[in-house]
Amino acid sequence: MHSSNVETINLSERKPSNLVFFVMGALILTAILMNKMPTGIIGAVGVMAVVGYILNVVGDKTPIINQYFGGGAIVIIFGSSYFFHSDVVAPEITANVTTFMKSGGFLSFFIASLVTGSILGMDREVLKKSALRYIPVILGGVACSFLFAGLAGFLLGDGFFDSIMLIALPIMGGGMGAGAVPLVEIMSGNTGTSAEMLMSKMVPALAIGNAIAIVMAGLLNKLGNKYPSLTGNGKLMRGNQQVKTEQEEESEGGVSIESLGIGALIAVSMFFVGVVLSDYIPIHTYAIMIIFVAIIKVVGVMPRNLEKAAHSWYQFVVKNLTPALLVGIGVVYTDLNQIINSLSLMYLLLVLATVVGAIVGTGIIGRLMGFHPIEASITAGLCMANMGGTGDVAVLAACKRMELMPFAQISSRIGGAFMLILATLILSLLQ
Repeated sequence: MHSSNVETINLSERKPSNLVFFVMGALILTAILMNKMPTGIIGAVGVMAVVGYILNVVGDKTPIINQYFGGGAIVIIFGSSYFFHSDVVAPEITANVTTFMKSGGFLSFFIASLVTGSILGMDREVLKKSALRYIPVILGGVACSFLFAGLAGFLLGDGFFDSIMLIALPIMGGGMGAGAVPLVEIMSGNTGTSAEMLMSKMVPALAIGNAIAIVMAGLLNKLGNKYPSLTGNGKLMRGNQQVKTEQEEESEGGVSIESLGIGALIAVSMFFVGVVLSDYIPIHTYAIMIIFVAIIKVVGVMPRNLEKAAHSWYQFVVKNLTPALLVGIGVVYTDLNQIINSLSLMYLLLVLATVVGAIVGTGIIGRLMGFHPIEASITAGLCMANMGGTGDVAVLAACKRMELMPFAQISSRIGGAFMLILATLILSLLQ
């Protein structure tokens, strides 16, 4: 327990003054237009925070977009991609944001905070039950996405097998670095097809699939609002939507500033564990971190006040840093020209069939496994069909379900690794 003189804050009550933000935002926007932004974290965060906030407000207040397509999240991603790659923003500012996102580790910091806080804030029994039932849901989504893509390819004349291997497999493969790149190496080595040809086919599929997954997340959120029986509003397992964890109940009464610092340290430390163990265990850093934090939660070795601190830090990060991060995703990982240049009708239909198949398969199997269909489709379906960690953030932001990040990361990392193994097995059987 903290002494009474420790300052506490309520994360749900304090909001920035519109006047203060207008003045501060005007100062930063003026510096952007004059190309006078400082380099490093202060310049990058200043630009990303202001642009993210403005585009988020625009998206949330734009009819149709705010109701069906994820509102602010999708406007931030695609709007910032256009804004920073046009002549409006100086190349030096765009380069600074890119460096901060890639070399500065902002994405890793964000994901570590969400994964650690959301797992430690879960109900222990729910975590045990959901972990055992989640892998079959992923497999159902993969099977359905392959079937839908293959049938669409057969009907459109692109071939059943080719549509699966060149469209569905890379889309469901966990992104670029952990999915498409090793997949190209596997396929080029086993088939003799040039890596350049394979990459030219797969990369646009990833980009378009990621964009469709973000849009579909917004549509699933709308579907859940219309049919409440299909969703747990962020709770994955059925029968637990009315249950609050002790961390959630305590955080409603306010948290100390000191506990936010402790929560940040816990999140960073858990990421360090993943980095260290990844040298000895051939699994992605995020996957190791998820497993380690889940073990800590299930075993119950972490004191309750530290679990609360990690959960409070997760809430702080989601509420304050999400728009800024989405700007970085738009600037660094969203290539509008690549998406537009690849938008032939047949290509779009093949990618759409893959993503819809992932939604349908995970929704059906998820329901059978005791999950809410919409949450199952979002985490095990759309977060398999997007572009890894950046796609997970964008999808969950579009459907306003950031608390599902641990399951999204399981789909992207463990599910993505499974796709590489599956590709190897398929190609070996055909030789």
